[in-house]
Amino acid sequence: MSNLFKNNLDQMKIKITENQIKQFDQYYEMLVEWNKVMNLTAITDYDEVIVKHFADSLSIVKIQDMQQDIKIIDIGTGAGFPGIPLKIAFPELQVTLLDSLNKRVKFLNAVIENLGLNSIETLHGRAEDFARHKEYRETYDMCVSRAVANLSTLAEYCMPYIRVGGIFISYKSDDIEQEVDKSKKSIKILGGDIVKVKKFNLTDTGIGRSFIKIKKNKETPMKYPRKAGIPSKEPL
Repeated sequence: MSNLFKNNLDQMKIKITENQIKQFDQYYEMLVEWNKVMNLTAITDYDEVIVKHFADSLSIVKIQDMQQDIKIIDIGTGAGFPGIPLKIAFPELQVTLLDSLNKRVKFLNAVIENLGLNSIETLHGRAEDFARHKEYRETYDMCVSRAVANLSTLAEYCMPYIRVGGIFISYKSDDIEQEVDKSKKSIKILGGDIVKVKKFNLTDTGIGRSFIKIKKNKETPMKYPRKAGIPSKEPL
């Protein structure tokens, strides 16, 4: 493990085993290898992946205790961020990775198999569609997302998956005040309330990041999410 990663983990008080270190290294190697034939990430330099993907994914510990056996879904996971780093570091989590692009899902399945990860599944499709399925709707303790969409749109994708009493944590850049203000009404409509906004810098960088933590207090009305494409074109 590089000193950079060790330093990041120490700062976050995350302890991992030799086997988990190997899993992170293997994940990195697969990411770079598969990235040659498909667009998974613009970031391939080892140190940059450590900071901007792995450490960024794990920094959720700044706002939420992840050392627990809970069911989480990562919406718009892409190359597996934050879901796979969270699963490696906190193996007791039960994780679902959802992405709309089949070739990315194939990559995720290969990573899961090669790393020997258990209690983790992938879903290929749109968030708007799976949210209508009984076995997924309001069944998760937590939803996480690093997807690039405004918070109102993201909330409409994510809130239907969370049980009442569960939480949604959105990974964002540091400049989010306006976005948070604009999203309060839509989050309320979807059954949630913003309980905390946490701003921080990634360790030893000037990269500003934020977490928005939303608690679900009541069921999401059945008409949400609206049909594919509408949440992004016409945010609530």
